[in-house]
Amino acid sequence: MQPLKYLSAYSDQTQQQVRLLMDQGRLSETLLKRYPAAHDVRNDKALYQYVQDLREEFLRNAAPIDKVMFDSKIHVINHALGLHTSISRVQGGKLKAKHEIRIGTMFRDAPPEFLRMIAVHELAHVKEKQHDKAFYKLCTYMEPNYHQYEFDVRLYLTALDVEGKKLWGA
Repeated sequence: MQPLKYLSAYSDQTQQQVRLLMDQGRLSETLLKRYPAAHDVRNDKALYQYVQDLREEFLRNAAPIDKVMFDSKIHVINHALGLHTSISRVQGGKLKAKHEIRIGTMFRDAPPEFLRMIAVHELAHVKEKQHDKAFYKLCTYMEPNYHQYEFDVRLYLTALDVEGKKLWGA
């Protein structure tokens, strides 16, 4: 029995339920029933606006986001769905920080809930650098269903591993 690498932190009972769905060939079906369609954010410009709208709604006083893009170099294998980077530069006599958010290209054809969860996660890093209690509190403030969506993203990644095909999009 191969380990469920994306679900290893979850209880044995939860993992058994996922294995049962996999054995019955219903994991993808379950996800498609819960999330029937992909989002309509198709390019970097639309993604930038999407993230800016979230930032404006929840983090008005946070530092501005300078760049947002889909990135084909982000791989789940490296334990990343998205990245938040902060680059500091000296301009004149001032220290300026530029914030960038990159989201894995594999989520270009994912449900809107998955995109929102990843965007919220990366935006939370603007205020909270570590994955601690304050970080997750901020995530659930911006998206009350954050933990459910994170779990479902892990189910999707498991389905991709097992079945090798995308569920949404091309």
